[in-house]
Amino acid sequence: MSTMETVRARRSVRTFSGEPLRAEDKQKIMAFAETADNPYHLPITWMLLDTKETGLSSPVIVGEDTFIAGKMRRVPHAEEAFGYSFERIVLFAETMGVGTTWIAGTMDRSAFEKAVALSDGEVMPCISPLGYPAAKMSVRESLMRKGVKAESRFAFADLFFDGSFDRPLRAENAGKWQTALEAVRLAPSAVNKQPWRAVVCGERVHFYEKRSKAYAGSDWDIQRIDMGIALCHFALCAEESGVPVSFLQEDPGLETPANTVYIATYIAE
Repeated sequence: MSTMETVRARRSVRTFSGEPLRAEDKQKIMAFAETADNPYHLPITWMLLDTKETGLSSPVIVGEDTFIAGKMRRVPHAEEAFGYSFERIVLFAETMGVGTTWIAGTMDRSAFEKAVALSDGEVMPCISPLGYPAAKMSVRESLMRKGVKAESRFAFADLFFDGSFDRPLRAENAGKWQTALEAVRLAPSAVNKQPWRAVVCGERVHFYEKRSKAYAGSDWDIQRIDMGIALCHFALCAEESGVPVSFLQEDPGLETPANTVYIATYIAE
């Protein structure tokens, strides 16, 4: 599948078949994880955690036997870097028929941090189960998806803008950026808040975070992980649609709405 096809096909899986993750699939995922770079070039250590060996679980997951977790130094842009690299792994797993779901809060964090031997100065932002989706969702999963409106996304023109934030951009006017921006629109996010905003200025696309009040003032911004996911979708799908891009951080100084902060820019090569 193409990246865009994978983005469209993937959903968060919380009900697994109970079949153990095959050894060859574990090997492929870990081999790919070692190559899953991010535009900040921040290193992340990935590991698989066996539920039988560790006793780890999540109250929102059924039938899992393996989790993947990553840890890294707590440095500037760690959230964005983690989101970018982890989403690359998530999309790769999807192409193999392996289900995933991002988990940041619904777990015994101290138990997982102990399992990955987290050191002072390190963070383990998120985890995901890895497994084969069950034929039918559990009632719990169905209710969770309904609660966060998992199938819904904001309209294209509510997220993307032409030159400034007072000029909404319609999909049919997005030109060469349409596919990559649509991939951003479809990205997963914590409780489906969809915090990404982007302003297209010719050959440059500037990304911003629209912070929710619940996350304002926190020294660890979970929505910046969402921004990393968005940047990943954009970069992969831009390249795939024939628009090579370069990453930079150079705030264009645009006037922004309240609680909206600059994150990064992609420029067409």
